[in-house]
Amino acid sequence: MKDIQEYLEKLQVQTAECEMIRDLATEPKKRELFTRLAEHFKTLATELERAKFSRDDAPPGREKQAPLSDENDVLECSGFTGNHTSYPPPHR
Repeated sequence: MKDIQEYLEKLQVQTAECEMIRDLATEPKKRELFTRLAEHFKTLATELERAKFSRDDAPPGREKQAPLSDENDVLECSGFTGNHTSYPPPHR
């Protein structure tokens, strides 16, 4: 349980850092990228909290699992559209 809380806190820090970088970015594409990253970390944190709370409610000796979200729900929530062609390939 301690590991889950530590990971949750790490996700919250990453979200805050992405939001800060987004706010400081001057290029629209970078702002969009860090907005999407922040939303992704928020989604991960929400899913982790849901799993953590479902575990807390489980009877002793038996772990209760939260139902997994539909992949489309997660992608929709994070703002991901699946359009990979909107970003140029990485420089090598």
